[in-house]
Amino acid sequence: MMQGVDLFSGAGGMSTGALLSGIDIRYAVELSQHAAATFALNHPDTELFARDVRTVRAVEFRELDRRKQLVLFGGPPCQGFSTSNQKNRGFDNEKNWLFREYLRLVRSVRPDWVVFENVKGLLETEGGYFLDAVLNGFKRAGYRTSHFVLNSADYGVPQRRNRLFIVGSLHGLEISQPKPTSRKHITVGQAIRDLPNLENGDAPDVAKYSGAARSAYAKDRRGDLHECPNNIVTGNAPEIIERYSHIPPGGNWKDIPKRLMRNYADVTRCHTGIYRRLKSDEPSVVIGNFRKNMLVHPWKNRGLSVREAARLQSFPDHFRFVGTIGFQQQQVGNAVPPLLATAVFNQILSVR
Repeated sequence: MMQGVDLFSGAGGMSTGALLSGIDIRYAVELSQHAAATFALNHPDTELFARDVRTVRAVEFRELDRRKQLVLFGGPPCQGFSTSNQKNRGFDNEKNWLFREYLRLVRSVRPDWVVFENVKGLLETEGGYFLDAVLNGFKRAGYRTSHFVLNSADYGVPQRRNRLFIVGSLHGLEISQPKPTSRKHITVGQAIRDLPNLENGDAPDVAKYSGAARSAYAKDRRGDLHECPNNIVTGNAPEIIERYSHIPPGGNWKDIPKRLMRNYADVTRCHTGIYRRLKSDEPSVVIGNFRKNMLVHPWKNRGLSVREAARLQSFPDHFRFVGTIGFQQQQVGNAVPPLLATAVFNQILSVR
């Protein structure tokens, strides 16, 4: 069995995907206390270092069995590379340099494989400087690398989300881009229609499903559960709910009457993702920052519940997020879709 070490683990999206590939996650590192609490709850067999990665040393991974192959994986904070975050892109953002800590641990741990995940914007930030720095760092450490941008919808995730993966082999092995695993994209309706019936501000946490699973995807996420956790919906003010009522499937703030948007100094400067109502017959748009994007449920006038967003990220329903609703939403939005990670790990396992 291959072993894994997860850096910048967040709530555990990549580790969940690695487990689905049969990888034994021995260690993880995560600074956020809220994400670390979620990771620890869902990955009790993994030793978690809930602290700054800059304080972690390779000697602390003392229980690794070096007779088995090892993959070190993770994605340093990506907000500074996102194309939607122009303010923090570039050299001046301290977090943009945390990839150096990833490279430091690669050089000292010497895993057989590395998987570096990030947003597509890494290709473009500062003219590709950061991408070249990562690739050259792996090369100097002795790794042969490949990199590709994958759309999660092509790998069984009901969401269009492009992510960059850099995969490196210490033994000179070449890896190609994983072939899509889904001939037909899974839609939002197929993914969430069986989840508990909720209204604006509902917060029962654990609740029974509203009916039978409507798709193989939903059945796989449910397993043998009869109820699921994290059924929490932000309670929006009546004026926000009225705005939602004017938005058709696929629409956004442009569909809201201007008289209802007077609190915005210049409504024309709103991002296209603001007040976006999901289409039930298509994959979701990117599940990101709940409060910034304000995604609207496809057929109800409310935001998404934490569980609905987790379904659209491909988390299994037994995976429980902890913390306040804001921290739960943040953990879901920041996660790598587990099924997307599984496709990458399966590709590695097929060539080793």
